[in-house]
Amino acid sequence: MVYKWLNNVQNWLLPHTCALCGQPGQDKLSLCIDCHNDLIFIDNYCKQCAIPLPETATGEICGQCLRHPPAFDTTISLFAYQPPISRLLQALKFHDKLGHARLLGTLLATALSDRMAQRPDCILPVPLSRKRLRERGFNQSLELARPLSRRLDIPIMANLLKRVRHTAPQIQLKYQQRRSNIRNAFELGTDPLPAHIAIIDDVMTTGSTCNEMALVLKAAGVERVDIWTIARAFK
Repeated sequence: MVYKWLNNVQNWLLPHTCALCGQPGQDKLSLCIDCHNDLIFIDNYCKQCAIPLPETATGEICGQCLRHPPAFDTTISLFAYQPPISRLLQALKFHDKLGHARLLGTLLATALSDRMAQRPDCILPVPLSRKRLRERGFNQSLELARPLSRRLDIPIMANLLKRVRHTAPQIQLKYQQRRSNIRNAFELGTDPLPAHIAIIDDVMTTGSTCNEMALVLKAAGVERVDIWTIARAFK
């Protein structure tokens, strides 16, 4: 109740403007209708890894996932990782534009309301190492999880896994290097594990980070792991 009241006061005092063009926002979001219409949503995609499928594809799973199934069960990625979404995510991560997390998390929550096959027990943001958290000052995955949690009424359980090894940024590495870079980077926390977990991250590229997390969770008895990301990058 207090949060809703404060949010209404904030909307009245500080009307939303589009994060991309500066025009008035729509639907209490920092995005105007024209810029919203320019966003590139992913429509026909692999239900396991969210890679776009060709229009001629007859199944819902890509060949890579059929040959080498990942440890996670499904992936929902909202956008292709290209402008303007890539600019919003980079501004969030590297220029402290935390308001973008509210916008992007809200857009993802709206889409998930229609796309979720099963409702997870909790949302798990991808954890940062202590070093990266000190450098950045915040965890962008946790910031994205907050509007998701509020709108979908699913609790955040950020301590289920901890990142015990600092790793090089995945974006700087080739495919095989990413897999070895992230190996053994996560350990279980002390909180009891629910049966169904949704991992939230900003971008999926190869899926190596989410797969490593899912391996740890499944080995500990978690039955289902879904991946939710704002964007999907393509190798």
